[in-house]
Amino acid sequence: MSQALEMFKLGGPEQFSKMVCQMAPYFSTINPTMTELRPGYAEAKVPFRREITNHLGTIHAIALCNAAELVAGTMTDVSIPAGGRWIPKGMTVEYLAKAKTDVTAVADGSQLDWSTAGDKIVTVDVVDSGGVKVFTARITMNVKLAE
Repeated sequence: MSQALEMFKLGGPEQFSKMVCQMAPYFSTINPTMTELRPGYAEAKVPFRREITNHLGTIHAIALCNAAELVAGTMTDVSIPAGGRWIPKGMTVEYLAKAKTDVTAVADGSQLDWSTAGDKIVTVDVVDSGGVKVFTARITMNVKLAE
């Protein structure tokens, strides 16, 4: 079991989320709570707060990108073999609707082959509290395996 997954299971969602924000402080700007984490899957909730809104009063595009990178990265981390490394290489996004409520970001990498090195395209969808998809991303994760 990966160290991150072990920490999630031991500390629970709140404690794990605080730890992630300590390790990568920029994530704290969206005040996320990682609600689910397992190989091939990660989910986080981001509360609607004025601090992450734009001039329209909706969640800012970059806050949505931040949530997408959080779930894609943590999911990748717990999915690759022990000793492997990863780094985001690129992100393509689509803004589908205005995010006017709390949102949930979901990274589903269950169909990816995590046992090999190379670029992996991780899909992330973000939905609002009514289940409307407001954002989608395809994040290229470069995975290197231990030798």
